Formats: sequence, C-alpha cells, structure tokens
Amino acid sequence: MFDLRPVGYVIGLLVAFLGLTMLAPLLVDFFDGDPHWHVFLESAIVTTLLGGLIAIACMNGVRQGLTIQQTFLLTTGVWLALPLFGAVPFLLGETDARLVDAVFEAMSGLTTTGSTVFSDLEELPRGLLLWRGLMQWFGGIGIIVVAMVFLPELRVGGMQIFKSESFDTFGKILPRATEISSRISVIYIALTASCALAYFLFGMNSFDAIVHAMTTVATGGFANYDTSFAGFPPGVEYVAVIFMMLAALPFVRFVQLVGGSAKPLLRDSQIRGFFGTAFVITIVLTLWLWMRQDAIGEESFRKVIFNVTSILTGTGYASQNYMLWGSFAVAMFFFIGLIGGCAGSTSCSIKIFRYQLFFASVKAQIQKTHSPNGIFTPRYQGRAVGEDVLSSVMSFFVFFVVTLGVISVLLGLTGQNFITSVSGAAAALANIGPGLGSKIGPAGNFAGLNDAAKWILIAAMLIGRLELMAVYVLFTIRFWKN
Repeated sequence: MFDLRPVGYVIGLLVAFLGLTMLAPLLVDFFDGDPHWHVFLESAIVTTLLGGLIAIACMNGVRQGLTIQQTFLLTTGVWLALPLFGAVPFLLGETDARLVDAVFEAMSGLTTTGSTVFSDLEELPRGLLLWRGLMQWFGGIGIIVVAMVFLPELRVGGMQIFKSESFDTFGKILPRATEISSRISVIYIALTASCALAYFLFGMNSFDAIVHAMTTVATGGFANYDTSFAGFPPGVEYVAVIFMMLAALPFVRFVQLVGGSAKPLLRDSQIRGFFGTAFVITIVLTLWLWMRQDAIGEESFRKVIFNVTSILTGTGYASQNYMLWGSFAVAMFFFIGLIGGCAGSTSCSIKIFRYQLFFASVKAQIQKTHSPNGIFTPRYQGRAVGEDVLSSVMSFFVFFVVTLGVISVLLGLTGQNFITSVSGAAAALANIGPGLGSKIGPAGNFAGLNDAAKWILIAAMLIGRLELMAVYVLFTIRFWKN
C-alpha cells in the first residue's frame, strides 16, 4: 500500500483553510445583527480543528514530490472532502437542510455547477449567501490549478497537450501548484474586483455585486435571488456577459499578457473557436427569437447573448425562462451546455479544444480515405498532435457519452421523466447548473428531486468537474497495486 500521508496532509491543510474562510460570512451576519453568525462560528471551529488535526497527523510523511497514485488520490480527495465540510453551515443554519441537500449545495458550489436545492434565497441570512459565493469562488480558482498542474500530468482527456504551457510539474506537484496558484490568484482577484465594481456601477447594491462577481468569474452561477438575473438592470447583463467570457478563457494567457506578451492570447485557436461558437449561436438564436416573437429589438438580443453565454460557459445564470422560446431553442440550449469554454479556465463541460482535436482527426481520416498513400497528421495550433493525445481525447468523448447515458438511466429509475433525467444528467456531468423542463429548468430548481436522484447528481458533479478519468481510475484494480 502506498503512503497516503502526503495526500492527507494537503487535504487537511485545505480543509483547515476552508474553515478559516467561514469567518467572512460570520462577520457579515454579526454586523447585520443576525444571530445566525453562531452557525459559522461553530462550523469554523469544527472544520478548522479537524482539518488541522488531519494535517498534523500526516505531516511526518510530507515529501516534495508525489507519485502518480498520490496525485490521482489528491485530485479526487480534495473535491470529496471540501464539499463535505462546506456543507456544515447548511446543516446547522437556517436552511434546515437535510444531509443530502447540504452536500448537494456544497458540491454544486465547489464544482461551480450552480444547481441549487434552496428556494426563497433572498430570505436567507446574508452570511449564507456569501458562503455560497465563496465556495464557488474557491472552486473556480481550484479547478484552474487542477487544469494547469494536475490534469496535464495525469494525461486526462488530452490535457497533456498543454503540459509545456503549464510548466514542468512531474514529481514537483506541490511546489508548482503553490507557485502557479499564487500567480493565477492575482489575476483572479483582479477580475473579480473589476467585475464587482462594474456590477455596482450598473445598478447592483454592493453586497450583490461582490457575491455575483465571485460566482461570475468562477462561472458558477449561484445567485442571491430565485429569479437569478431577471430582476437586475439591463446593463448588468452585459457586464455579466463580458466577465463570463473572460473567465472562460485560458488563464495562462492572462499570465502571459501581464508578462508583456499578447501574441499567445491573440493566436490561441481555442479562444478564436470559443468566440466564434458564441457568435454563431447568438446570431442564430437571436434571429429565431425575432421571427418567433415578431419583436426585433435590443432586449431580445440581450436575453439571447446573456443566456447563451451563461450556458456555454457553464455559469448557469438565467435572465429569462428560455423554455418558452420554442423547441428549437430548447434543443439548442441542451447542446450548448455540452460545448464549454477553454481548457485552463473556470468553465466546464467538454471544452472547445477537444472538439477542435476531434474535427482535426476526422479531417485527417477523410483525407486518408481520399488519398490512401498520403500522410496526413492532425495538427493543433500549428503543431502535430500525437496519437496518445488523440486517443485520450477520443476516450474522453466515449466515456462522457456513456456516463451521460448511465446517469440518465439511473435518474429514470428513481422516477424522473425523460427530460428531467437526460437534462439533469447533462447539467450535473457538464457542471452547467440548470437543466430543462418545469422542474429543474431555468425557472425551477433541484429541490423537488428525491434523495436517490440527488445523490446520483452529486456523484455526477464530482466526476464531471474532474474530467471523468481522474475519478474512474480509482476504481481499477491496477491503480491500487504497488
């Protein structure tokens, strides 16, 4: 059996840190004169002490490097442990949440999914609303570090193609993760502060601006109101569009931009593909809405670009119930959610680069069919793509589709209808947020699902956020052999 102490040490430290961050919502409730601050005090003490004890118990096994098994375990273990402790304020707080609901909300927050089981959000203590925002904000920067440091090393879903851009990390996971997260944090905080200021200038109050800035930059989608963005001034929607798109770009490009090099940002085929996809879908749905409602105007365009950007990036905000836009629009929104943003961003789902590699491979195969004696090599950003990368990407697509089907069937077995089962599976696995239909669509939430369905979706959110294979490998016998 390999040494688990380095894994336990890091997880313990992160749990303790999570406990310390509970002091922020504690202070909000305290200064609001809301006795709910006691909940965060109790939660902070429990979480910090347990996390600290775990770290202390494991600190004698700390090493500079991690084995491949330890890296897989750490990646999955973090996203298992943090939601469990993040759920404590919901269990003890005014939500009166049962265990499944508390864990669901916390997992949705830290995986930046954005699905919720809570109603009457505006009636909750502001500390709880801030806590939901903080969890998504931490989850956003956490997944950037995972995408830049861990997934390329683990060769998950073709992410190894970005290894050269994510620095040399093998055997140096922990030092590099610390270095990269510190560099990314500056940009992440700057984007969040800029977003909050813009929201405030365009009509949000200061508290809403801060919380929504955190969930926007994290492309998480938790809002402070049941109506999400429907009640905000029009300018706020445009602000959200801008920052959702920025958050869906590779953060390594921002690091390079700050370092004085703008060319990588401008030449990145992922970024061009992302903006091109968003542009085409927005135009198509805007024209559809204009023809359907016979109302050509700015409001229709604004509603389309906001909701398209929200679902495409996996944020999950809604400014209107697009279930009322007709069957074509509903089908479009389902498939939009399966696209995603760029690798190395806070966005989720399959991601643009995998589609680009897929089509590059298909193009090469078609060329070989036409010219059997020719040599055609798929290329990405001007470089030849190795067979290991293409195989990894194709495997990801297969596993994604199979997993989506299995989760849909399991949800169906819990008594959910077809639309709820399929869209709920997609919303959780792709970390989108809302599903489709009257129950879990943009005008509903996940509170009405039974406990079995919620546990299935909790597992799906974790699997999807860690890009499937990082979790599945733990269930193989070979992984546990020395």
